[in-house]
This record gives sequence, C-alpha cells and structure tokens, in this order.
Amino acid sequence: MKKKKIEIFGLIINIVLSILFTVILIFSLNSHLNSIPDEQEIILMLIFFLSIYITMYVQLIIHELGHLIFGLMTGYKFSSFRIGNIMLLKTGGKLKIKKLTIAGTAGQCLMSPPDLKDNKMPVIIYNLGGALLNIISCIIFFIIYLFIKDNDFISVIFELSIAYGIYFAALNAIPMKTGTIDNDGYNALSLKINPDAQKAFWIQLKINEMQSKGTRLKNMPDEWFYIPKPIEMKNNLIASIAVFTCNRMMDQHNFEDANLRMKQILRAKTAIIGIHRNLLVCDRIFCELINDNKNTAKKLMTPELQNFIKSMKDFPSVIRTEYTYALLYEEDMDKANQLKKKFIERGKNYPYQSDIRSEKELIDIATNIKKNK
Repeated sequence: MKKKKIEIFGLIINIVLSILFTVILIFSLNSHLNSIPDEQEIILMLIFFLSIYITMYVQLIIHELGHLIFGLMTGYKFSSFRIGNIMLLKTGGKLKIKKLTIAGTAGQCLMSPPDLKDNKMPVIIYNLGGALLNIISCIIFFIIYLFIKDNDFISVIFELSIAYGIYFAALNAIPMKTGTIDNDGYNALSLKINPDAQKAFWIQLKINEMQSKGTRLKNMPDEWFYIPKPIEMKNNLIASIAVFTCNRMMDQHNFEDANLRMKQILRAKTAIIGIHRNLLVCDRIFCELINDNKNTAKKLMTPELQNFIKSMKDFPSVIRTEYTYALLYEEDMDKANQLKKKFIERGKNYPYQSDIRSEKELIDIATNIKKNK
C-alpha cells in the first residue's frame, strides 16, 4: 500500500508539472504573438515549435552532463553516456557508439564508482548533478534573456530553454517512484536514509563497468551477488541486487534455483522497480517453457507484460523471451525465425556483448529442446 501511495504521489506530481509546463508554453506563445505583426506570426510559430523540440534535447543533454560533471568531480570515471537510443560507451579503452533503448528513460549517464571507504562513497551530488546543472543552465539562460528579451524571435528560444530546465530539474529532483523506474531524487533519498544502499549502488555500478568490458555476470565476484533480507528489500537499490543475482543464475544456467528465487521475489512486497520486475517475469517464462510448463508460461504472459515487451522490443532478453515463447508455446517457426534474425541483428550494435553471448546460449538451449521433441 505504501509503495502504491508513493507511485500515485509521483504520478500526481508528474501531471501537475506537465500541466504547469504546458500553461507556461501557451502563455509564452500568446505573449509573443500579441506583440508582433500578423504577417510574422507564422514565422514565430515555426520557431516556437521547432524550439520546443530542440530545447528539450538541449536540457536533456545538460541534465546528463550534470551527472557526468559532478560525478567526475567526486571521483567517478566515465562509463557511458546515452541520449535517446544513442549511447557513447567506453570499452577496451576506446569510445564507441552503440544503441540502447530503455523504456521510461530519455537518457542516462553511467559511471564507474570510486572505491568504498567504510562502505560509503559520494552519492548525492552524482545523483542530483543532472537537476543541479539544469538549474545552473536556467540561470545562465535567464541572464542572456535579459539582454535579448525585446527580440521576440530569439527570446522565445531562451524562454523555452528556461522552462524546460526548470521542468527537468523538478521532474528529476523531486523524489518520485513510477511504475517503471525511480527518479534521481528518489534514488538520492534512498541512499541518504539507508547507508547499506550505498554499497548496493556501488555494486550495481561495478557490474555495469564490468559488463562494458565484456565480462559476464557468471564471471564476476561472488560477493557481489546475494539475496537481501526481506527488510532490506524495501529499499529499491538494495532490492536490485536480488535481481542481478537472479540474472547471474540465469547466466550460470541454474534455471531451477533462478526460477524459484524469482517466484519468491515477485510474490513478496519489495521495492524492485517496474522494469526489473517485468524482466524477471520474462526470465520466469523462459524457465517454465524449457521445463514444458506451458500453462504457467501462458499465465505469466499477461496483457501488462505484453505491453512491456512492446516497449522493450529491442532488448536482448526480451527478444529471447519472445523467441522461446513463439518456439515452445505457440510453435510458430516462422515467427521464431524472424525473432532469431532480429536478435542477431540487434546484437551487432548492442553495448554489452557479454549479455549477447549469454542470451545466445539461452536461445540455443530453447532451440535444442525444440529439436529434441
């Protein structure tokens, strides 16, 4: 119930911020239209609507740069920087451009963490750095705006930049928990009120660092993976360790234990974020299908999960789940073959090749089961 209230609060704040932002846009446009000749209105409207798109991405880039800058200032090292589905990834000592889409996120900056000292590291400034740089940019844009405010065609661009900056800062800094992900403010709050969450956060960033270097979960240090106590699972960051532990069991092909753990985790009241919860269900479907439990797999393939699968249609483990479902439940070879081709094509530019190797093995397991029937 508490989790549901937090999600409702986040939804309300999101709606309020969106309404306020829309009102500001309408007010800005009207004020400029009233101050220019009628023949120039079309030009202004074109500039306005084009600026909406451009300034949104400018503030998104500024936000992710905030995480990067304040991360570097506090001892973190660059790992990846993503805007939309385009990712700049550091791997093998080189920067490479890859593609990655994660539902519920417009961008992301991930960094390698500094060493822990007494299970602690600087976390607040890194998590809130994006919102902070948005605010700093708003101050800079406002100062510039004061000098050009009489020019309707240029000032509207800076008005939109300021509006988007405030919107992005509030949307990310005010602690909110949605159905898919937790925002920066919520993560910062979780880290502040629970010291153990800092170690869990460190582990997650180290896992990402190792994955970017091509290391599979099964080859990472054992001490990073465990199932937290029920009380610890109330913290979203600590709960994520349980998810990675189940992912590692899948990579080790320990399907029986993985399925049992995932079933227990999904039944319990935890703070696991929506995207991780749905990915666990995808893994459960795989485990049930390779054990010929078709009825259970069908029950798990709910309309809610199908919508999630559509939103994450290019994610390797999701494609693997669709492939296994088409192959072993629907027995649709044409569909399965198309999904296999999609997986191969998607894998060429996927940032974490260790995941591709792992998922390819799971696809092969499902394929061999079908051949041996």
